[in-house]
Amino acid sequence: MTSLPGYHGRCLKVDLSSRSYDVIEIPNEVLKSFIGGSGLGTWLLLEHCPDGVDPLAPESPLIFAFSPLVGSPLTTSAKFAVLSKSPLTQRINDSLSSSGFAISGKKCGYDAIMIVGAADSPTCITVDDSAVHFETADDAWGKSSNDAEQILSKQLGKGFRIAAIGPAGENLVRYATVSHDGRHAGRGGLGAVMGSKMLKALAVRGTQQTQFAFPEELTSYSRDLSKKSFGPATAKYRELGTVSNLLTFNRLGTLPTRNFQSGTFENAEQLSPEVMSQTHERTRKSCAACTIGCEHIFHSTDRADSTGVRMEYENLFALGPLCGVSDSNVVLEASRICDEFGLDTISAGGSIAFAMECVERGLLDEPGLTFGSGEALLSTLRKIGSRDGIGDLLAEGTRIASQRIGQGAEAFAAHVKGLELPGYEPRALQTMALGFAVGSRGADHNRSGAYQVDFSDQVDRLNIDETAVPLAIETEDEAALMDSLILCKFLRGVFEDRFAAMGEMLRLVTGVEHSVDDLRDVAGRIVTAKKLFNIRQGWTPEEDILPARFMNDSLENETTGASALSRSKLAGLITQYNLARGWTKDGWIVEHDNIAAR
Repeated sequence: MTSLPGYHGRCLKVDLSSRSYDVIEIPNEVLKSFIGGSGLGTWLLLEHCPDGVDPLAPESPLIFAFSPLVGSPLTTSAKFAVLSKSPLTQRINDSLSSSGFAISGKKCGYDAIMIVGAADSPTCITVDDSAVHFETADDAWGKSSNDAEQILSKQLGKGFRIAAIGPAGENLVRYATVSHDGRHAGRGGLGAVMGSKMLKALAVRGTQQTQFAFPEELTSYSRDLSKKSFGPATAKYRELGTVSNLLTFNRLGTLPTRNFQSGTFENAEQLSPEVMSQTHERTRKSCAACTIGCEHIFHSTDRADSTGVRMEYENLFALGPLCGVSDSNVVLEASRICDEFGLDTISAGGSIAFAMECVERGLLDEPGLTFGSGEALLSTLRKIGSRDGIGDLLAEGTRIASQRIGQGAEAFAAHVKGLELPGYEPRALQTMALGFAVGSRGADHNRSGAYQVDFSDQVDRLNIDETAVPLAIETEDEAALMDSLILCKFLRGVFEDRFAAMGEMLRLVTGVEHSVDDLRDVAGRIVTAKKLFNIRQGWTPEEDILPARFMNDSLENETTGASALSRSKLAGLITQYNLARGWTKDGWIVEHDNIAAR
């Protein structure tokens, strides 16, 4: 079969149990219909993941998916997706990361690498220009992902790019990450899936470059896009990074504080990048094949040997205001510990903030684990990574922890479908609240950009109505496409017409013409495929809801001063969302032409 330009048309399937591998042909029609990245990975999960499987069982597949744009000169295109059924949510999980691993992985001659089975001892799979080998990872086991990369690089030889897990993945923490070169496929526990397979790392090295349909036009387009990406639309990311949102969110009452008990943090300025840039040494880096340069590395003043910590809004919020912590050095150290163990910062911070409130309410006997205690934050992170003491409970995530604690704790466990909420207060960003509730991955700002709507003049963010529904769908569709191409979402402001721009990039790389309407169909197909996967894994309509803390039947809202969402209004908006998607009013998929490509 001759594959489309930009693709190899093949998926490598590796079985750790039998130490064997096979090649799966991917039809061109599937590539046209699901593109790559998260879209292609979702199709592979639908085809190969058993219904009702335990995410940590050997037969549960783990997929590394690339895209047609990887290896092209297009800025921000060096990205890969990692997918599995999530051990945290029991639903679909697709996480993205940027690094040279994407380029090397695709050069192995595959559009995706799927791993099943489980090894008997710590193992590193190597894919070397299509050849597969199983190497011991005994010396790397127990080490951080960064240290493991260095150990395995020496063991394997030059040229390999290595995605590895840290101790949290080995200990099956349900929100452990997969990491490469300081970047992370962070959410949903993909590191635990690797750990359950005794897979310490996947190493890739290859020389098989795909062809592009219109290489000269692609080079010209890429050069122009790079210039635009260095313009005013991305200036704030270059100057301060994503942490630049902190003070704005605090001013608008949308900065989650003390486990979402408030939307403002009285000490936010101490953690602001404007202040930290004056008190801490700061350097900048860029992801592979990126011209934006949003990565800001801050160096602690408490550690003489500080190599710096990449600081993003999400780890700043989750390890700072959400836990009531205002010491910038503590937040930097907390981020470093998360990197060392391989912990998702949002879920780690959310789980600790939840535990702090439980202690505050007398539901947990953990003296010292209180809001504002930096010492407790740091020690509890280490306990989570090693599953020691209270860390063993919190390593399960807030949903399971709240169920085990009982006594009403579930009402203030801030998660959707088991995934802890990111740094957006849903009562003050109600289109985002809708996006959280219906999200296939759970509460997720990367799969629904509905906060863009709330920060515009298109809706009243404190009191949305049905006009918000198509706007929320638009942002979800846009995210599905960008995560399948895969492109950085910071490019959104660069394009005058985002769908048209993505269609042009696909044409130049693959030679396939995609109109804007075609791409909307593709996006709808990908979103629906994720929903279908969840239905097959046991989803019910009751899961599309926010925690009681955010609803107007919760007594919490009488004391916090935060406005509350109407449960009946949210339910009505969810029904409208489902009908607009072409599903039933409760979100079930009876018949849907968009999945016909299967």
